[in-house]
Amino acid sequence: MLSISKKTGYGLIAMTHLATLADGEVCSARDLAGRYGMPPSLLMNVLKTLAGGGFVQSVRGPQGGYRLAREPEAITLGELIGVLDRPIELAECLRAHGRADINCKVRGRCPIVDPINRVQQRLIDFLGGVKLSELVRPAVAGPSKEGAAACL
Repeated sequence: MLSISKKTGYGLIAMTHLATLADGEVCSARDLAGRYGMPPSLLMNVLKTLAGGGFVQSVRGPQGGYRLAREPEAITLGELIGVLDRPIELAECLRAHGRADINCKVRGRCPIVDPINRVQQRLIDFLGGVKLSELVRPAVAGPSKEGAAACL
């Protein structure tokens, strides 16, 4: 079954929340964790990864926290999944294409490797076209915009 990891889920929650903040506003990891019931230590690791990937900026000091480093329109779901998790792979053989250590009994005569590879590429292309701003639209129009002010 396809699913996103907790790390990616927490990262997407943090990114969508940060995208609702007004210019110049920041939100602390502690506030984010408390607001959405996330483990603070895992969220801090996620935010560190996002900062390393150039998606968020850390602001130090007593009024510090995190803010987006790029506009929501310039961040794709595919990029976020790629930095928070590993590349999308529908089958192990697609990740290890050409490796001899993959234990596959039908290797070399597999009838689905090419079709699954095409499906995987379509999924990657789709996620690369979904912008963070698209994930935020319902939240900006709804009640969670009020909650963004709590993370000043």
